[in-house]
Amino acid sequence: MGSLPDAVAPFKFLIVGCSYSGLSSALNLLDLCNGQSPRMSHEPYKHHPQFKRIPIEITIVDERDGFLHLIGCPMAFVSSDYASKTWVRFQDIPALQRPNVRFVQGSVDKVDTAAKAATVLAHATKEPLELSYDFMIVGSGLRRVFPVVPQSLLRKQFLLEAEEHIHAVTNAPDGVIVVGGGAVGIEMAAELKVIRPDINVTLVHSRDQLLSSEGLPDECKTRALELLRETGVEVLLGHRVAETVKLPSPSPSTSTPCSSTPSTRARYEVRFTNGHKVLTSEVIMAISRPKPSTGFLPAAALDEEGYARIRPNLFLEPADGLHNVDRHIVAGDAARWSGIKRCGGAMHMGHFAAYNCHQRMLEILTAGGQGEVPGEGRHEAKFQELSFFPNVIGLAVGKKAVACGPDGTISGEDVMQAYFRDDLGFQICWNYMQLGKTAAEEDMPPTIEASA
Repeated sequence: MGSLPDAVAPFKFLIVGCSYSGLSSALNLLDLCNGQSPRMSHEPYKHHPQFKRIPIEITIVDERDGFLHLIGCPMAFVSSDYASKTWVRFQDIPALQRPNVRFVQGSVDKVDTAAKAATVLAHATKEPLELSYDFMIVGSGLRRVFPVVPQSLLRKQFLLEAEEHIHAVTNAPDGVIVVGGGAVGIEMAAELKVIRPDINVTLVHSRDQLLSSEGLPDECKTRALELLRETGVEVLLGHRVAETVKLPSPSPSTSTPCSSTPSTRARYEVRFTNGHKVLTSEVIMAISRPKPSTGFLPAAALDEEGYARIRPNLFLEPADGLHNVDRHIVAGDAARWSGIKRCGGAMHMGHFAAYNCHQRMLEILTAGGQGEVPGEGRHEAKFQELSFFPNVIGLAVGKKAVACGPDGTISGEDVMQAYFRDDLGFQICWNYMQLGKTAAEEDMPPTIEASA
C-alpha cells in the first residue's frame, strides 16, 4: 500500500527553535512523510513501498513570532527597508501553512526524556503547557546579545528596535565606534559605512588581527582587514576598551565637524588600556560571547559549555540519566560539532535530522512498534552521518566579500554575489529552503487536526 491506514496514530514531533536548522528539519520531514524526496537532497529518496506516507503532527516552539534571517542583522540595524524584509512571521511563510503544523510562541522550560514530554511556557498565556511527543528535534541555537541580534520577540517590536538603533547610528556627528573585530563587528561597521558614507566609522579590536577567535588562516584575516579599510572604516587593532565615559552634552550653539547645524547629541569618550582616547557619538558592542540555548535539556545531555552532545547521526549521545536518546535529535548551533557556526551547516544538519527521524519511524513501523501495523520484515535504518566540518567562512564586507575554506581564500564583488547577493543571503536561504512553496503546489498528506 502507498500510505498508512487511517487507524495509525500520527507521530508527534516537537521542534524547538525555528531558525535555519529547525525550519530545515520541519520542511524536509514534511517532504519525506508526504512520499517525496527531501527538498535539500541531491538524489532521490528511496521510500519504503508499504509506508510511503507517514502521518505526522509537528508542533514548533519558538520565542519569536517569525523567522529572522540572522545573517542579515548587520544590515537590518542600519537599513529600515531591509529590516522589514529580514523578519517574516511564521503565518506569512507559505511552506509552513499546513493543517498538521502548529506554532507555539514560547520557550521550553524542561524536558523529561523518559516520558517524552516537555513543559512549555507560552508567551500569550504565561501558563505552562505540557506537550508530549514521539520525537524531539532541538534547533534552539545560541543566545546572543543586542545588537548582534535583536532582543524583540515580535516582528512589530523588532522594527521599532531596529528603527531606534538606525536613528542612533545615523545621527552621529562625532562618528560611531564598533567594538569587536569578529565577523559581526566587521559586517556591522562595513554596512554602516556603505549605507552612510558621510559618517566616521571606527572598528576597534583588542587583538592584532581581525577574526582572532576563529581558526582561520592569516590570509583570510588580512584580506578581511584590507576590504574593511577599502570601505572607509578606520580600524584600530591592539586596542582594548578600558571604559566608556559619557561626556556633558555640547551647547546647542556648538557646531560639529560633520554638520553645519547645532547638535545636542550625546557624546562619549572611549578610553583604551594603552592610553589612547577616542570621541564618538555612539558605541556599538559587537562582542557576542554566545551561549547555547539548551538549559531545558537534562544536564547529562550537555557538555561543560552547554552544547548538546550528539552522535554523527545527530541523536543524543547515551548517558546516565538520559532516556530514549534515539528519539531526541539536536541540530544546528546548539549541537557540539566541529567547524564555525554558520547557517549553511545548520540547514545541512536539519536535513539530516529529518532524514534520520524518517528512517527511525520506518524502523518502528515495520517492527510493529506502535502495535497497530505489523511490518513485513523490519526496516533496517540507514542514517545519514555528519562528517567533520572544517573551519570555513563567508564574510560580507561592504560591496565585496571574502570566503575561506580548505581550498584557500577568495574575495571580491563576484564572491559577494555568489555568497550573499545584495541582501546578505536572505533570498538564497529563502529559495534553498523553498519557503515560498505553498502546500497547494504539493500532493498534501492526509489532514490531521492538531491538538489544542
